[in-house]
Amino acid sequence: MSTSAASHLPPAYPARAPWGTAPKLRAWQAAALGTYLTEQPRDYLAVATPGAGKTTFALRVATELLDRGVVERITIVAPTEHLKTQWAEAAAKVGIAIDPKFANAQGRHSADFQGVAVTYAGVASKPMLHRARTEAAPTLVILDEIHHGGDALSWGDAIREAFEPATRRLALTGTPFRSDTAAIPFVRYELDEQATLRSSADYTYGYAEALRDGVVRPVLFLAYGGNMRWKTKAGDEVEARLGEPLTKDLTAHAWRTALDPAGEWIPSVLHAADKRLTEVRHHVPDAGGLVIASDQSSARAYAKQLEAICGEKPAVVLSDDAGASRRIEEFSDGDARWMVAVRMVSEGVDVPRLCIGVYATSTSTPLFFAQAIGRFVRARRRGETASVFLPSVPLILQHAANLELERDHALDRKGRAEEGDEGIWAPEEDLLARAQAAEQAMDSTGSFEALQSDAEFDHVLFDAQQFGMGAMPGSEEEQDYLGLPGLLEPDQMSHLLRERQRKQQRNGGGREAAARVSAHRALAQHRKELNTLVSAYARKSGQPHAVVHAELRRSCGGPELATATTEQVTQRVETIRRWIVGRR
Repeated sequence: MSTSAASHLPPAYPARAPWGTAPKLRAWQAAALGTYLTEQPRDYLAVATPGAGKTTFALRVATELLDRGVVERITIVAPTEHLKTQWAEAAAKVGIAIDPKFANAQGRHSADFQGVAVTYAGVASKPMLHRARTEAAPTLVILDEIHHGGDALSWGDAIREAFEPATRRLALTGTPFRSDTAAIPFVRYELDEQATLRSSADYTYGYAEALRDGVVRPVLFLAYGGNMRWKTKAGDEVEARLGEPLTKDLTAHAWRTALDPAGEWIPSVLHAADKRLTEVRHHVPDAGGLVIASDQSSARAYAKQLEAICGEKPAVVLSDDAGASRRIEEFSDGDARWMVAVRMVSEGVDVPRLCIGVYATSTSTPLFFAQAIGRFVRARRRGETASVFLPSVPLILQHAANLELERDHALDRKGRAEEGDEGIWAPEEDLLARAQAAEQAMDSTGSFEALQSDAEFDHVLFDAQQFGMGAMPGSEEEQDYLGLPGLLEPDQMSHLLRERQRKQQRNGGGREAAARVSAHRALAQHRKELNTLVSAYARKSGQPHAVVHAELRRSCGGPELATATTEQVTQRVETIRRWIVGRR
């Protein structure tokens, strides 16, 4: 068989075994496979958006290398125990027998298997065992979600030690790389124009491309704010509105108050999400929903509230539950409405029928957010849409607006933060640990007590643009968005949203809601939208935020943002939207 790229792009790609995962490779998979087989690299990094089909691509590489005698053994390294089983089942469909139950204590597997699936933690616990296995036969190592290879210095060292002798290494990731400066094993780094070492992928397939190709679903983000009230350690009661500009500490407390199961925010948002799920199921009968919770107690409480709302008991998946994998599989294969889970479902878990999400967690790192949203974007047929319900927190809305952006892993950042990105350059695990430690300390000292919350539908965010503002749950404006069809192409979605916004404006934009929005709140909303778009453009162009703001002032006129009028800010919003579209 020829190794030229052209020879690996036929309409119906032949297979060595029953090719169950995909009878025909997608265009990006075929192109990536062509470059791989032409160049025959020892190390190859494929970055593809969640839902694009990285598993299918990797297993096709594996079958080719096995058929050609380049390798005799496969080792798959995955982040979680559940994903080991998921990989083994996918491999079985293409004729590769993988043992997902391989244990370090045994050190060997049955001759029935051509390889094993292990976790990063398992490799780190006995790297020399895995090195010996790698040296024993020509081996292809598939490193799924390779950024986990930098989770800790010891993990990186272990992965490097174990798989340095491998004949071939195929690294995969579907989310933005880590935001710390820990080098990831077997990833190539090159100097950029700013003399910063930056990861270099051999093939990249982003969300925007996948959306254009109909490989992933368009995502509709529905943001909810509302009044929050809590008590401090000193006994003072504090009240603030989630969705308005607040200090970092006030935002954190308001956010936690919203997520408190005893308040009204969560039940209102869950009720709206269930209504949206009902609407989607009119068009996609087996559509399912996932609530991502911060902790186990919250997950159980949310499940009880959902059961009261829809009359059906949700599947509850907890990280320390031995039956978690089985419950995920049962939910994936069935047609139940809801699953509630903590962090373990945020990455890699493949439940294609998930169409509705509720981001009910206080975790705010860009990597975790991208992983979580990745659970909802896998398209089974053209036109399926995803809807994710969010708290109206600026950092989370920024992550949502930046969904299409591609970020490489940069070293030598020296810890500096960009405007609007407070702390995102810290290590992902450090951010998670810091947030969890702060919450635990706050709870143990009694320094925080959620008292009351309510929900207000703020707006819909789609394609970095906002539609609607300031409506109460159950209002006509909210129902207008919840009733969107479940089958729409991206351009149809954009057109329908604009038409509905124009209709609302003609009808007074929801007069009761508009009456509640004062001039200063409206201006604050426009400023927030502008800052979100500036952040998105800055990431795409590589320019500092201040430079982008200055260019907007030169283009549109007017004073600096702090003293600009609503009309001037709106003009800048429209201008930068055109700039963003122009750079696609």
